[in-house]
Amino acid sequence: MPNPLAWRPTRSLADEFSPRANSIGLLRLLLAVSVLVAHAGPLGYGLANYGFAFTRGQLDFGGLGVYGFFILSGFLITASGMRFSLPRYAWHRFLRIFPGYWVCLVVMACVLLPIVSLYERGTLAGFWTHPNGPFDYVWRNLITVQNQFTISGLMSGNPSGGAVNGSLWTLLYELMCYAMVGILAWTAVLRRTPRLVALMTAVVYLFVVSDWVRQLPVPNTWLYRRGDIGPYPVLGVFSVNSVLFLGLMFLLGASMHLYRDRIPMHPAVAAGAGLAFVGSAAFGGFLAIGPLAYAYLLVWLACKLPRWTQGVGRKRDYSYGIYIYAYPVQQLLALMGGARWGVAAYIGLSLAGTLLLAVPSWFLVEKPAMSLKNWTPRALAKRADPEPAPEPVPALPQVSIPTQRKAPETAAAPVGR
Repeated sequence: MPNPLAWRPTRSLADEFSPRANSIGLLRLLLAVSVLVAHAGPLGYGLANYGFAFTRGQLDFGGLGVYGFFILSGFLITASGMRFSLPRYAWHRFLRIFPGYWVCLVVMACVLLPIVSLYERGTLAGFWTHPNGPFDYVWRNLITVQNQFTISGLMSGNPSGGAVNGSLWTLLYELMCYAMVGILAWTAVLRRTPRLVALMTAVVYLFVVSDWVRQLPVPNTWLYRRGDIGPYPVLGVFSVNSVLFLGLMFLLGASMHLYRDRIPMHPAVAAGAGLAFVGSAAFGGFLAIGPLAYAYLLVWLACKLPRWTQGVGRKRDYSYGIYIYAYPVQQLLALMGGARWGVAAYIGLSLAGTLLLAVPSWFLVEKPAMSLKNWTPRALAKRADPEPAPEPVPALPQVSIPTQRKAPETAAAPVGR
């Protein structure tokens, strides 16, 4: 029987990854569900996010999901930035994030929370006119900056408090990464000087590792807290730790795309990455070792999972809907006593309830919005989108710490407890 780990002529990531036949859709779905599972602890029972116990407080399942999203986004979005003109690229990114996000805000404020008001208070009196009411919630959070977390003082008795959606804060950091790729593509850095992206990745990685080393003498902590920067007009306040760590994950994915012809895809390398990932998560040192191993593992799985997984999410991508709707559904279930049936039942009910919103979100909002990706204003209709310059290797295609207040403790944050 042949040894699967025996070294053989190695194919590169560029050889192995097919834009039309990969398992990224399945991975994104699993990452979204992992955030839901992590939040079951605090939202249902007032506990820490699930996963912290296994990793000695380094990260939880929710953090793992968020980091995975940023790695895959870096890999895919960099390809998108290299394929399209800057206006077309920006239009695609807008369509992927904002229509679904805006409808989610309206559904939470004007559909779910009125139900909560009737359940808690038996009336809608004062709901619409509250100083932190539903219309304020939509307006203040319109551009993904989370300036308001509660609506009309509802759900304040829940185990984790009354935050309506503690997962949305990551979207602002995602948009920052999109903007970075747009600038790097517009300045031709992605095509002509990819070494600059590799250098950026190395610098951010060294910052993260230095923060880990700096905190080693302090018991029961694993990351030096750098605080916040800002506020900035419109964008508000940013967590430096979130910028560094989420930025590192995105840059790792971007670097893997840019150097895909030099990255070997071999089961022995994957096995080593798996051991490094599990070992650093279980015994310590995840910040120093885990990000590199995790990035390789995700992309390797995207190439190597069975063929039947390659169709998941290709025509029906529910991952974004699951991510943005899971938190309010879990809050609603916790309010109504859904957690009393046990953790497994609570997670199952949460997933089922989330799908009731995520599936319509895909068919009624996200998919129709993305069908407009080739739309051009009439005034510009005669100006064709410029063809991208040919690449030397095959091109590839293309998914939290609020800004003005502290994020709810239950959000899948990139810093541990």
